[in-house]
Amino acid sequence: MSSPPAGRTARSSVLPITRGRRRTTLRAADGVAIEAAYEPCVQGAEASGGLAFVVAHGFTGDLLKPHVRRAAGVFAQVAGVITFSFRGHGRSGGRSTVGDLEVLDLAAAVAWARSLGYTRVVTVGFSMGGSVVLRQAAEHRGRTEARPDAVVAVSAPARWYYRGTPSMRRLHWLITRRTGRVVGRHVLRTRIHHKDWDPVPRSPVESVPLIESPLLVVHGDRDPYFPLDHPRMLASAAPGVELWVEPGMGHAEHAAGDELLGRIGEWATRAAGS
Repeated sequence: MSSPPAGRTARSSVLPITRGRRRTTLRAADGVAIEAAYEPCVQGAEASGGLAFVVAHGFTGDLLKPHVRRAAGVFAQVAGVITFSFRGHGRSGGRSTVGDLEVLDLAAAVAWARSLGYTRVVTVGFSMGGSVVLRQAAEHRGRTEARPDAVVAVSAPARWYYRGTPSMRRLHWLITRRTGRVVGRHVLRTRIHHKDWDPVPRSPVESVPLIESPLLVVHGDRDPYFPLDHPRMLASAAPGVELWVEPGMGHAEHAAGDELLGRIGEWATRAAGS
């Protein structure tokens, strides 16, 4: 390696980690505006060790929902945290495609974490967000900017079009019926796209074998949406996938207590390496 020219100081290629909270609007690859927020590690940049969490909320959530903020607060004890609202949610633009184009939203958030100076990025997704973190990791393998260093899917489905529980049958009514979408927009503040998937995206369970990063699957044994065959399918889809079945836990970020979130943070810190 040659020395820098006289009078100049050699510069590191690693950006300094941003200090202080910040809000911004990201642009997904298809141009949709995505609201996002950054919260630094409460113990300072040195304590975070260059680690950031990107939190992907569930369907009808957004970055300001109390359970999303609570999860971000727990993760901020050990790392920087990026939260964002998927398209069709909160103040983001576009309409929800319920797990398809949301991969682009997550990729933009991961890239933003990298631009803030974080060298290790862990994606943590809940329910719909869980399916998205799996698909995003599979589709961005080998791409430095948007590739996660570890992945956590909480309460995620394994396959599409599941209607085996009353909760999922209600959800399908919300998504597929015009009246349901009106309810989604005005009551749940979620704008849902009226078009069917074309083509149908790769399913979560099909995505797992393509993921190059360490993967943790977390699921409650009292989940009213997806029974335990879903996490077991995900865990058995590739070697090395870690599975936690949580006794008494319900569904997604609403049911994930601080103790569980803390354990997820510990796992991710180890799995993402240094």
